[in-house]
Amino acid sequence: PESAQPVEILLVEDNPVDAMMIKEALHLAKIRHQLSLVEDGEAALRYLRNEPPHESPARPDVVILDLRLPRVSGHAVLGAMKADPGLRPIPVLILTTSSAQRDIAKSYDLQADQFVTKPMGLNVLAGELKIIEGLAARARQ
Repeated sequence: PESAQPVEILLVEDNPVDAMMIKEALHLAKIRHQLSLVEDGEAALRYLRNEPPHESPARPDVVILDLRLPRVSGHAVLGAMKADPGLRPIPVLILTTSSAQRDIAKSYDLQADQFVTKPMGLNVLAGELKIIEGLAARARQ
């Protein structure tokens, strides 16, 4: 079955505590996955474009993207992905501390697939991340 294949996830998150919490939540949600982590928007774009030092990464099934990133913002990464025909099909889950209406609207305007405000609890986050399996399955079709 398709679910036997682990979901390739690219996590773009500069906060090590948040990255750790997301990793824990993925395990708690029992999502079979391979996780790659980059810590800023510039590195995310290099990773997605197979540019040094990421010449042969696995193509992500889903990108979990923070908005507030060093170098290149999450919105700029999302915009670049959706402007690139090779990257456009990859689903993007925005996971950020912002609940500002303008950030939500801009994310959906840029074709984000899902917008989740970082919750405080691990169980809540695990529940929110369950959507990744559906996004990945859709992307693989």
